[in-house]
Order: sequence, then C-alpha cells, then structure tokens
Amino acid sequence: MQKPIIYLQRPFREEFIAKIKEIAPDYQVNTELSDEELANVEITVGWKKEKELALLNHSNLKWVQAVSAGVDYLPLSEFEKHDILLSNGSGIHAVSISEHIIGTLLAYYRGLNQSTKNQMAKKWDQAGIHYDQLSGKNLLVVGTGHIGKQLSASLESLGVNVYGINTTGRPVDGFIETYSIKNLSKIVEGMDIVVGILPGTEATYHIFNSDIFNHMKASAMFVNVGRGDTVHTKELATALKDQQLAFAALDVFEEEPLPVDSQLWDLENLLITPHISGMTVDFQLKFMNIFLKNLKNYVEDGELVENQVRLKRGY
Repeated sequence: MQKPIIYLQRPFREEFIAKIKEIAPDYQVNTELSDEELANVEITVGWKKEKELALLNHSNLKWVQAVSAGVDYLPLSEFEKHDILLSNGSGIHAVSISEHIIGTLLAYYRGLNQSTKNQMAKKWDQAGIHYDQLSGKNLLVVGTGHIGKQLSASLESLGVNVYGINTTGRPVDGFIETYSIKNLSKIVEGMDIVVGILPGTEATYHIFNSDIFNHMKASAMFVNVGRGDTVHTKELATALKDQQLAFAALDVFEEEPLPVDSQLWDLENLLITPHISGMTVDFQLKFMNIFLKNLKNYVEDGELVENQVRLKRGY
C-alpha cells in the first residue's frame, strides 16, 4: 500500500524536506504529483488553483498548510464540507510588514517622498517639503493580530501612542486601549494615523469607505497592508482628491497588478508600493517553524497547534 503523501506545492531547501521526513516517516514527500498519486494526498503545503478540483475531489486531503497569512483565496466552504483542517502563515511577515509601515510613516512625516521626486527633477526645495513629528501621534491599528502587536512594539520607542481595533474590543497587550470594530467610524476621529491590517472576509469587505474617511481628520494618514478589498478604492481616491485626509500609503489593491489606467497613479498624496510589505528575509525558516510544529502534532494526534484557521470566520 502506498504511503499517504505530503505534497509541497512550492520548493523548499533539502534541509527542511529532511526534517519533514524525520517527523513523518510514514508519509511520502512529493514536490510533483502524477494523476495516480492524487488519491494519496493527505497534506498539502501551499495551494495552486489549477490543482484545486483534483485535490478536493480525488484525494484524501485532510490538512492544508497555507503559505500566506490571508486565506480568502482558498475554497473555505469546500474545506468545511470535507472536514479539511487549514492553517496559515500568520506571524511570518510581522517584522517585515511592521518595518514597511514605519518606513511609509517616516517617508511622509520627514518629507522623504517629496525629496525623492525633487531629486529626480534636480530640484533643491526646502520650503516645499512637508514635515511633521511622528512622536506623539495617535495611531490606530485596525487588526490586533501578530502584525499589529509587532507594529505596536516597534512604534513604542518612537513615542507613538498606539490604539487597536479588533472584533470585540478585547484588550491586547501593547495597546493603550482597544475598541470593537463596530465603533471604527467613531474612533478614527481622534487618530492621526489609521493602519489597516485586516483579512479579506465578508465582514471586512470595503470596511474602509467614505463613511470612515469622512470621519478622519483632514490631517490624517491612512495605510493599508491588509487585504486590498478591505478598502473601497474609488471612495478612497475621492477622499484624497478632496483632501478629506492628507495622505495614504497602499501596498495592496482590489486589483493586482494595479492597472495602468487606475486613477490612483495620478494622486500626489498617495504612496503606491507593489505588494512588497510581506517580503521576508529567510522566509523558509520562519515558515517551517510553524509547519514542522504543526506536522509533529498532526502525526501524533491529528490536531494542529499553530495558526489554525476558523473556516467560518476566514481567519
């Protein structure tokens, strides 16, 4: 009888493949898959759309380990229907994304964005540079998970007052105060900076919309590194054009790559980065720290101990 298969849908270093085999000696580890082998796939690392129907309909799939933190691109209802466990890569990108956010904040508050443009034009212009002090600003993190907590810790030494929003308003270490997401429009009124780090779900779709932007200070900055569809793109563009808020930095978008005819490209008070905030040094090591811990527990008792996704909620 053929061994059940752990299917790695992306390449990993041989040292990690060896550790997988050591933890799960009764499994076969595959990086390629024939049609005949589909029925024996029990665990898959990563998810490819072109393999979706085959894995759901022709295998004994029991556990999917997503490489990303967000899982809105996965067939969650099908996983629930087939009793398939799902875990994600939440936490891997926390330092990288936090540093990206801080970079965008300093680039705006210290005039680095405008200085870069002036350099390209060989223009020396001190008087036209926007500058402000980040220390003392009130910053709201919408999404107090791994990334939000890392961001809060990183901002502490810069003197930023960090508040949080989560589903219920439950207290979270590292935040001065936390609030329920139902109070978002009221809380943003007192914030200088609002940072979105939300997953993509039905509940978060277009949650950052004209109502939220209208309640923000005209001097406020908005940053999004969560899912692109948490922001109503057209309404954000209007808010920026009408100077309802001063500046925004987006790393994620409703449509990626961002189309060349998007009105966002022409907004002077918007920083666009091409979904790079999660780029992480030694990603494989950080990912395997999660997967191998889960694999050991799964082999022993069929359960996961790290980052299990609640399928109904989508995170």
